[in-house]
Amino acid sequence: MKKLLLLASAALLSLPAAYAQRVYVGVAPPPVVVEHPGPRPHPGWVWVGGHHRWDGHAYVWAGGYWAAPPRPHAVWVPGHWRRDRGGWYWVDGHWR
Repeated sequence: MKKLLLLASAALLSLPAAYAQRVYVGVAPPPVVVEHPGPRPHPGWVWVGGHHRWDGHAYVWAGGYWAAPPRPHAVWVPGHWRRDRGGWYWVDGHWR
């Protein structure tokens, strides 16, 4: 029995993030904060804008930051809040 539980736990932990359960929020996120990133610290770096994250009780602003693309010509696709019948949920940003 312990072996079976251990195998089931390992299988669940190995699932990709795309299969992770969504956390729904019943309240719409506040408007995005306008940020002023300042000058680019290194040529080619990209501004990854901030967003409101849900901390389990309220929305909290997570400020943006400069990032080095993982490969030449990579484009940052910003994360965003999306709404469906379950409420609001966060869609992570990613490099394309």
